[in-house]
Amino acid sequence: MKLTKEQTQEIKDLQSQSNTTKRVTAPRLEEILYEALPILDHGFIRVIDYMGNDNSIVQAARVSYGKGTKKVNTDSGLIKYLMRHWHSTPFEMCEIKYHVKLPIFIARQWIRHRTANVNEYSARYSILDKEFYLPSKENLAAQSTSNRQGRGDIINGGQAEKVLGLLKEDAERTYKNYEEMLNERYDGTVIDDNKVGLARELARMNLTLNTYTQWYWKTDLLNLMNFLRLRADHHAQYEIRAYADVMLDTLKRWVPITYDAFIDYRVGGTEVSSKGKEVLKKLIGGHNINIDETDLSKREWNELMQAFNLKDKLI
Repeated sequence: MKLTKEQTQEIKDLQSQSNTTKRVTAPRLEEILYEALPILDHGFIRVIDYMGNDNSIVQAARVSYGKGTKKVNTDSGLIKYLMRHWHSTPFEMCEIKYHVKLPIFIARQWIRHRTANVNEYSARYSILDKEFYLPSKENLAAQSTSNRQGRGDIINGGQAEKVLGLLKEDAERTYKNYEEMLNERYDGTVIDDNKVGLARELARMNLTLNTYTQWYWKTDLLNLMNFLRLRADHHAQYEIRAYADVMLDTLKRWVPITYDAFIDYRVGGTEVSSKGKEVLKKLIGGHNINIDETDLSKREWNELMQAFNLKDKLI
């Protein structure tokens, strides 16, 4: 992980503040506010700002539901109720802003979640840093034979060395060409006083997708949980999952009651279709049902059996 001198100084300045506020705060999140949390080889996440905490969710829900919430005795019980019944608006009352440094190919995957305010580092205005993501050997894998967008077996030995060599060689070569087209190095040094540099918005187009970019990403708590539910899942690509795992820790520090409910009902919970529900009822009733007695596809059947650890019924 590499921070610029300006970023390092900014963090020191921000963390040295001693502000007072009448707004609600999250003490454990305050402990890491502005800190750069390392991810992958050069990436990081920083919590820049936030609004609200668990109490803000409860407050919003009680305004919305009025007397109906008197049946719930505690804030924890209310938040669990909201999570369990898929209520959304109260969770939108909290917001958080991250500063993220990440490889471009992960940024393009991440941006598919069109539920945040994003401001990305401009390669039209500035020169991108000479930093590239190179996976560790344990994260080099062949294409999965069963999942068209996933990884299969780990690549070892000479083949792994060759792949890493190609990734590094291509990144360094294209970056060298990038600097030559700009007639300027990433540290601002002019290469040749007699040459005119190509416009930055054009020179950037030959860079590899493992080049690092940065952005500010601000979202509300509801959409953050929607993001983490997908990207912290074991099916998600390792690189974006690495970021999601760090963000999960910031979620726990920020809204611990909501975090517990989220882990219980979203991450650890299972959705069951009406057809799947009927299958489970029969199994609980002692009926030895098989797939031919249902309208489930083979994939639906296996997902249901795996969710409830009924491995002997997999087909």
